[in-house]
Amino acid sequence: MLTKTQLNEIREHLEQAQNPLFFFDNDNDGLISFLLLRRFIRRGKGISIRSFPDLNVSYYKRVNELNPDYIFILDKPLVSQEFLEKAKEDNLPVVWIDHHAVEKIDLPENVSYYNPYFNDKTNEPVSYLAYQIAKNKEDLWLAIIGCISDCFLPDFYKEFNESYPELGKKKVDSAFDLLYDSEIGKVARILDFSLKDSTTNVLNMLKFMYDVKNPSDVTDENSKTLVILKKFEEINKKYQKLIEKARKCVKNNLVYFKYGGGLSLSSNIANQLIYEFADKIIVVVYINNDCANISIRGKIDVLDLTLKAIENIEGGMGGGHKHATGAKINIADLPKFKKNIEKLLNFSN
Repeated sequence: MLTKTQLNEIREHLEQAQNPLFFFDNDNDGLISFLLLRRFIRRGKGISIRSFPDLNVSYYKRVNELNPDYIFILDKPLVSQEFLEKAKEDNLPVVWIDHHAVEKIDLPENVSYYNPYFNDKTNEPVSYLAYQIAKNKEDLWLAIIGCISDCFLPDFYKEFNESYPELGKKKVDSAFDLLYDSEIGKVARILDFSLKDSTTNVLNMLKFMYDVKNPSDVTDENSKTLVILKKFEEINKKYQKLIEKARKCVKNNLVYFKYGGGLSLSSNIANQLIYEFADKIIVVVYINNDCANISIRGKIDVLDLTLKAIENIEGGMGGGHKHATGAKINIADLPKFKKNIEKLLNFSN
């Protein structure tokens, strides 16, 4: 957890920012983190980061376009040095809030970095941290969405279930039990899939979410939610077909599923598979041009597994949490990667 001093420091940064620009990871933890902080100060613009694994310098063009007085970076484990140096040259303060298990690096003096991992080795989602910062009880349901989407059941779930009993469950086995088997989980999936839409529609969704009062504002069909719900139905049909195929890829203690196409859902698929096959190691590979984006899940230390599986692969990148990671390699190296995984798991054909 972040300390009270750190939480207060972030609040002070937010209150000082008159035209903040938020860069957030392209998932529900990133999205909700942004919404909680933006709704707290009622100002600022948000940019969803679709690059993996870092926030690269190409995104700095948005800084030049929007001319902010503050930059906030949410739920990104890596930010390119070029991006940070440009912010330093422009005398822009950067507040970077993350929760990944990463190594400490030297940062420019304009960067304020916050990560609970460096306090006590915990990794509460950034959306959990954002809720501790904003402390807006009206946004309790949003904070729950961010947390359960990142496989974290927060200490305020009981409070949420008392306020919204029709959306949650009295008996909850895990965060993913809520995500895949409750009404609040459906709202979470709607928002998650809306991030897969065009840039214009994502921006419209963000503006809509600045002022929503409760979950039904998202699920009720009307002119404001038409595009969001249509995109959910469109993606969900494709997603369910992929899940059905993935369920057939179980062999011994491994689920290894590979797919391609125009829709990157590897993280979503991997999350549902680990919920359904809790005793397996999940590897979901999304083929995109000449790259393979990989999501890995498991009860064992899959961060260690991931890093070992890519250590002899040139240009391979990977990282994340102990039980949930991502990696990126060239397609040509995919057979080597799979062989490494099988060897590390003592997989026998």
